Amino acid sequence: MMVVGVFATAATSSYADTTWQKNHPRREQVNNRLKNQNRRIHNEVKEGEITRGQAKTLHTEDKQIRQEERDMAAQNGSHITKSEQRTLNQQENSVSRQIGK
Repeated sequence: MMVVGVFATAATSSYADTTWQKNHPRREQVNNRLKNQNRRIHNEVKEGEITRGQAKTLHTEDKQIRQEERDMAAQNGSHITKSEQRTLNQQENSVSRQIGK
């Protein structure tokens, strides 16, 4: 019975993916991280952990990463390479460490 539940969950999540998500897994991963960081920044402001000014700076850094991701994809048929993904993730790690200091 438990096995059926696991397969049903896996099937449901794969059906939830859009064609774009399936065709661009590296971009999807990078963008999901940016979305998560955006949520974390908002939560930190709400909890009083960071100021609105600090949040604005972090959002600006995330927007620059997102633009760089788009620029990289534009040069490679809307895809990013593993190396580009690694670079973007390193930049996101830097922003992530600044959230909630």
